Amino acid sequence: MEKNIALIANKLGLAVWQVENTIKLLDDGSTIPFISRYRKEMTGSLDEIQLGEIKEEHKRLMELDARRESIINSIEEQGKMTPELLERINAAAVMSELEDIYLPYRPKRRTRATIAKEKGLEPLAEIVFEQQERDPSLIAEKYLSDDVASVDEALAGAKDIIAEWVNEDEAARKKMRQLFGREAMIYSRVVKGKEEEGIKYKDYFDWSEPLKKCPSHRLLAMRRGEDEGFLKLNIEPSAERALELLNSLYLKGENDSSLLVGEAVADSWKRLLSSAMETEFRNLSKEAADEEAISVFADNLRQLLLASPLGRKNVLAIDPGFRTGCKVVCLDRQGNLVHNETIYPHPPQNQTALSVKKILSLVDAYKIEAIAIGNGTASRETEDFIRNYVRFTKDIQVFVVSEAGASIYSASKVAREEFPDYDVTVRGAVSIGRRLMDPLAELVKIDPKSIGVGQYQHDVDQGKLQSALDEVVMSCVNAVGVEVNTASKHLLTYVSGLGPQLAQNIVDYRTENGPFKSRSELLKVKRMGEKSFEQSAGFLRIRDAANPLDSSAVHPESYGVVEKMAKDAGCEVIELIKDEGKRKSIELKRYVTERTGLPTLKDIMDELSKPGRDPRSRIKEFRFADIHSLEDVVEGSIVPGIVTNITRFGAFVDIGVNQDGLVHISNLADKYVDDPSKVLKLHQHVMVKVLGVEIDRRRIQLSMKNVPQTGL
Repeated sequence: MEKNIALIANKLGLAVWQVENTIKLLDDGSTIPFISRYRKEMTGSLDEIQLGEIKEEHKRLMELDARRESIINSIEEQGKMTPELLERINAAAVMSELEDIYLPYRPKRRTRATIAKEKGLEPLAEIVFEQQERDPSLIAEKYLSDDVASVDEALAGAKDIIAEWVNEDEAARKKMRQLFGREAMIYSRVVKGKEEEGIKYKDYFDWSEPLKKCPSHRLLAMRRGEDEGFLKLNIEPSAERALELLNSLYLKGENDSSLLVGEAVADSWKRLLSSAMETEFRNLSKEAADEEAISVFADNLRQLLLASPLGRKNVLAIDPGFRTGCKVVCLDRQGNLVHNETIYPHPPQNQTALSVKKILSLVDAYKIEAIAIGNGTASRETEDFIRNYVRFTKDIQVFVVSEAGASIYSASKVAREEFPDYDVTVRGAVSIGRRLMDPLAELVKIDPKSIGVGQYQHDVDQGKLQSALDEVVMSCVNAVGVEVNTASKHLLTYVSGLGPQLAQNIVDYRTENGPFKSRSELLKVKRMGEKSFEQSAGFLRIRDAANPLDSSAVHPESYGVVEKMAKDAGCEVIELIKDEGKRKSIELKRYVTERTGLPTLKDIMDELSKPGRDPRSRIKEFRFADIHSLEDVVEGSIVPGIVTNITRFGAFVDIGVNQDGLVHISNLADKYVDDPSKVLKLHQHVMVKVLGVEIDRRRIQLSMKNVPQTGL
């Protein structure tokens, strides 16, 4: 363990004690949000990203050690372990190095080489490999038997053995691994006869580029084409260069033995090494592409979850439609459904006047403060209807809200449990309204992969993706904090230290006993032990509690510190919160203890200045230009838009025509941009210039170069 801690510290550029304490906390059941927020003294104020890196590196080294132990046991069982071999195994720092060492000892199926060895040809192979014999044919005659009928057969068997030696030689594999890393090309070709059926992959029908320069989205696209049977991929460097490097390792002269060794080396490359390396680099490149795509998805999801909330307002939400009408729901300030009905303001019914009357009646009856409109079919027409007939009559904010994943939610078990007596259209409209009020609280109910802010999310390792997205959701939920008396089970599930069962128990307790009056009351919840309370309490808020700290991010373990500060300042805790002067009079160094250091004390003071304040920014209204379809889009025009997705190759922007346009990375700014996420955020309001429109392919090319981003 000490060795691994030192390795992690060295790799991540951290102090050994920081890594050691972090691993202890993780092993003790602490979550990353908890450690990052409430154990800064133990980690040196490491952030969630650094803590996550320690966790992943620790996991990798543990897996490496487990594999190392398995390999040692296997070789010892074979009776082939030596002190030198054991030392090499223990020194291996990466899995590929460890597997290369083990390869000659790995139990294998019968190969051409093992068959040749069974015929007694291994001594001949050793003689040929030494390349001292000028005429190996004469030596080969000594190895003729009932199983070896000719000199040619004997020499062929010897070459098979040498080819396997080359394939299993660490030096050869290291050189080939370096060659693939430097010079491998990825080739994509269309499968013969699949040209028409696989037309969407036309760009990759005859494609090649250096593997190390192939971006993740392109690699995943080509691999998808291969999986669907339209493309054939190959990854390989120059065969001539590979043989040149291998020959430099093994060829010692120019006699007939050397010629045989050269033939064996060429066979080893063609039949064994090249395919083994291709498989390895297929996997490595896929892992790298997955990591990149998962990172993009995680970044986008974080931004989506932390999108600006409207807050506690009475909301009228509309799931728009033409023939089937617009489903309308009214929600109170807690997000409860209080009314639903359907209006038909659009063709073919065109009940405009009646729809206006109904909306205005609902606005008055339920004291509506904002209107949320889904961005699906008939969204623009519904927005125009509301703005033209309602907005100018009533001073109400109007927002267009993303519907991504709403249909998944409305048909889910979660939605059926919440609204067993309503159909999917009502549930979908409720989801739209709640997303406006609090995106985080609503989106946690939906599988993140269904939200539509990823890049080839269905092509990446699903286990790694799910793990990464779960960590993002947990991070966001705990960064914002959760109102324990109104939060859903699904939101509570992601609170540090809880999980599905405790979340359900909290809801059950709340239902049976009424709202929680204090954080300490959480200890009465079934299965809420001291550890779960420690991990979760600081992230749970109790609005209007008797103790004002219960609605803040100050952890209960620090209440005593705050109370002492207040006592020393000659006031109550509530006065300390309200009076900036009293807070400024406090000398933090006086309150440093072995457990509570300055980082925690500074966090406490920051929190006292804004207890329970939502860290998310305020939401802003947005209005599209007067365009509704692709045919309305004019090349060269400058229009407002909303960023809907960010990838490594650019950003997609909704300009109000039911088809997002692409701002390629080269058109994002007047300067060079290496990562779109550095200059744009999800849901950001932007001005874009239309570079081109392809109506038949439903494509819009946009640019932000030399486009003033003012007045948004």
